[in-house]
Amino acid sequence: MNQEQLAKVRAGQGFIAALDQSGGSTPKALKLYGIDESQYSGDAEMFDLIHQMRSRIITSPSFGGDRVLGAILFEQTMDRQIDGVDTAEFLWANKGVVPFLKVDKGLEAEVNGAQVMKPIDGLADLLTRAKAKGVFGTKMRSVIKLADPAGVKAVVDQQFDIGREIVAAGLVPIIEPEIDINSPQKAEAEELLKAAILEQLNSLGDGESVMLKLTLPETDGFYQELVDHPNVARVVALSGGYSREEANDRLARNPGVVASFSRALTEGLSAQQSDDEFNAALDSSVKSIYEASIA
Repeated sequence: MNQEQLAKVRAGQGFIAALDQSGGSTPKALKLYGIDESQYSGDAEMFDLIHQMRSRIITSPSFGGDRVLGAILFEQTMDRQIDGVDTAEFLWANKGVVPFLKVDKGLEAEVNGAQVMKPIDGLADLLTRAKAKGVFGTKMRSVIKLADPAGVKAVVDQQFDIGREIVAAGLVPIIEPEIDINSPQKAEAEELLKAAILEQLNSLGDGESVMLKLTLPETDGFYQELVDHPNVARVVALSGGYSREEANDRLARNPGVVASFSRALTEGLSAQQSDDEFNAALDSSVKSIYEASIA
């Protein structure tokens, strides 16, 4: 594990950019960026276009390690290059941004008010490849929709079981048990989730570090015990469908938690913008998320 990267993740000021839209969410991300589905045909063209968008963000002067701690990549992005350099290497060497990799393969159908992850086939090989490319950590997402103890337990148990495998491979997992912001039992689900996570954290060994990516809670400061836990390198928050303004407002009321926004980060960016317009819009976005993260 890169100790310089670990120190930055643990104590640095800033946020983690989520640039990890996968096949299912890419058309929506491109549409928000001003590229309609009629402008490309097939997955190959679609992935080329999203890589151009991500490259434009990463190479922008508005995107750098002074305000951005890390960036979460889709597997295809890790396997591609920016300016002739592997993406993960470019992020750290050129930008001072710590690279992470999304490793999950999507969600199973809802059971007990929750969606666990589909099996992650080939995980061991993927982790070996990621480490060789200079990736520091991983990210994997599950979703909780109701305050059902069995559903919450299934999500958290699976996340930590796979998380331990990732830790053993020398990487730091971002464990993401998202609670749907539209859940009719959101606050109750948060109570169950915090208890389940604490139980798992307390079973980790000394020096076993994980990160947590959580939906912004209904009660300000609700996850402070997780922020302070010795086995937690950092708690980050997802935007979860909140507007950037609301996500930032909620984030600023949760000290010690920093952003890991995807759609809220790219809100307002467009393929039709000139480079100056694009860089200015990205700067405004990065500035607002950074300020909410250090509040």
